[in-house]
Amino acid sequence: MKNATLRQLKTFEAVARRLSFSRAAIELNLSPPAVSTQIKHLEEHAGVALFEQLGKKIYLTPAGREMLYHSRAIIHCFREAEETLAKIRGAAGGSLSIGVISAGGYLFPQLLSEFSNKHVGVKLDLTVENRATLIRRLEENRIDLAIMASPPPQPRFVSTPFAPHAFLMVAAPSHPLVGKEYVSLADLKDERFVVRERGSDTWEAMQHAFDGQLELHDPIEIGNTEAIKQAVSSGMGISFLSAHTVTLELRAGLLAVLNVIDFPVVRMWHVVQWADKQLAPVAEAFKSFLLEDQRMHATAMDSVHA
Repeated sequence: MKNATLRQLKTFEAVARRLSFSRAAIELNLSPPAVSTQIKHLEEHAGVALFEQLGKKIYLTPAGREMLYHSRAIIHCFREAEETLAKIRGAAGGSLSIGVISAGGYLFPQLLSEFSNKHVGVKLDLTVENRATLIRRLEENRIDLAIMASPPPQPRFVSTPFAPHAFLMVAAPSHPLVGKEYVSLADLKDERFVVRERGSDTWEAMQHAFDGQLELHDPIEIGNTEAIKQAVSSGMGISFLSAHTVTLELRAGLLAVLNVIDFPVVRMWHVVQWADKQLAPVAEAFKSFLLEDQRMHATAMDSVHA
């Protein structure tokens, strides 16, 4: 194994985690043949097969499972070395990997751009995923911080609230309930809902808002907010969405807000980290940037009244 490279180990870890050469290639921005070559070379160094194929699926061999354990440990050590050097360089250098839930994808790229302008030399990496995926990335130490509205309750995570995050009930402008002065959750019991998938931050916020008062029957779950907005606008159903995601559609008259009692539901944006992780200065600087930037508060309420 003395000739194995870090690149081979990272490629192997991605394939082992996804159990797919093609999905690992997309993640690593490599071609599938390049991924296969890296795995082949690593298996030659190991002197044993790391994967086996049964039908159309691949699985880790016993040697592959052992290799995965040690590969992750080695990758983690290199990451710690990078973070230590970043601390020496200070907030003006180093890299920052941020994960943001899908609703934040409409807002946070601008904030990251402004942060990078204030901290020249920082290398930024932004990942937009659903809540469940971001939590997994934190556990795997693949991102420094995650931004979400429903932080995980486990003590192995630390979360800090920093700004309000409003959620609305929206429908097509032609929907019969649009314009009604008061709409109760009971009025919505027979409505078809088009919603984000289970495991997403929006789903968690919706369940918290309904608090058992409204049960959804066969909702249409779509893992893409843009597709949900298109479906609702065309009259397919109503939806519970972040105010940040529907600002343009409300202004353009493509969607309308239902005046549901006790809505909008306002939760908080949280910045989440692994409890045992010692953040580099650049990550600490970004947390301070979020806590001090009051425009997030104004943006949330502006979205509600769009």
